[in-house]
Amino acid sequence: MERPNAIKITDEKVALAKAESYCAYQERSQQEVRDKLYEWGLWTDAIEHIISQLITDNFLNEERFAKTYARSKFNQKQWGKIKIKQGLKLKRVPDVLIKKALLDIDEDDYLSTLTHILEKKASLIKEKDKFKRRYKLQQYALSRGFESDAISGILKVSDL
Repeated sequence: MERPNAIKITDEKVALAKAESYCAYQERSQQEVRDKLYEWGLWTDAIEHIISQLITDNFLNEERFAKTYARSKFNQKQWGKIKIKQGLKLKRVPDVLIKKALLDIDEDDYLSTLTHILEKKASLIKEKDKFKRRYKLQQYALSRGFESDAISGILKVSDL
């Protein structure tokens, strides 16, 4: 079902210009651009031609997108690698590029961020029972996308 006031573009040159500004505004995955072009009412041949033109002109770069996405979700939203990986998979980024993007996250920063969010959450938990408290912290960190072994490691060495 399409929106009543959705933009319809039939000219490939106009669509390319609009797609260029769409990509210049912020990094996009190929799938996001493809979805936007379909939304504009273009045909598959035109869409694939525009996508390849955007890649050639460096408006669209899947590796650059993956690295930017991973870095920003980690730095701004403090997501763990599992959640970042899921987000990139939803945007249909190839696994090899997801791995590269996740390797860009500094391990020391990653563990200090995890420690920070666990300490912050611990200050809000009223639970007195040590095991229940640790379970709540573990669940919270898991929901943020951190790996259980990293969480366990930090909970072992800290007195949260």
